[in-house]
Amino acid sequence: MTARSYLFVPGHRADMLANAGRRGADAIIADLEDAVAPAERPAARETVAAWLAGLDTPPFESWVRINAPTVAADLAAVGPAMLTGLLVPKLRSGADLAAVTGYLDQMEADAGLPAGRIRLIPIVETAAAMRALDGIATAPRVQRLMIGELDMAAELGIDPANVEAFIPLRMAVVVASAAAGIDPPLGPVSPDFRDLEALAADTHRLSRLGFGSRPAIHPAQVPVINAAFTPDRAELERARRLVAMYEAAVAAGEGAVTDEDGHMVDEAVVQVARRLLERARDSGARS
Repeated sequence: MTARSYLFVPGHRADMLANAGRRGADAIIADLEDAVAPAERPAARETVAAWLAGLDTPPFESWVRINAPTVAADLAAVGPAMLTGLLVPKLRSGADLAAVTGYLDQMEADAGLPAGRIRLIPIVETAAAMRALDGIATAPRVQRLMIGELDMAAELGIDPANVEAFIPLRMAVVVASAAAGIDPPLGPVSPDFRDLEALAADTHRLSRLGFGSRPAIHPAQVPVINAAFTPDRAELERARRLVAMYEAAVAAGEGAVTDEDGHMVDEAVVQVARRLLERARDSGARS
């Protein structure tokens, strides 16, 4: 199953981590980076390690965002038991993942876990990372990419609110993900957790661009994100009709067919419909 929503939780807040699983997110990200002041990070590592150790087959994925300047210390504090994977920030190339991958190789071997079980989500938030997308997307253990637009905007001198300026960058991440055969990427965070209408509009836009999920920085954003990445009934009914129509035509030895609106239905159209139905099955399994 592919997560639709990821909820960032400050790694030093044991109370918030304890309640995060009740917020409806498909995945929880214990954050050791931006949400934690540098002076609090040693304690945050202990808090996150205790949180992971206390999980007992939770109904959500459990991720940790490590901090680039303190990768070694962050990794040393993370136990493998219930860890789904790591978010890796501030990348410049796929080679930046090598140290993390090597540590995870050893961690899994020591714990008797299957090799490659712990996954990675690289955060594409630098200009160099945008230029190295293919190498990052095809690196070992990468499950999906995330675009980090706030840091990217600061480096490129773009207004973070200028959605149009980010469309080419968003599509580049989508294309690299599809070419690498990994899950559709995570969209950017929205720092304004009060404007849920704007969040819904932008998240639906991301879904139409080929993104598969989005992180939340506040629990109020989670249901909005889940809804945007969950197909509605009309979409599902149309997808089922298209698949049934095409499969019947193929069984009869025909090729492409025409739907009730006069539109051609071929393998490419049906592939999109099947993907929509698969996303709906994932959503139903998580609800």
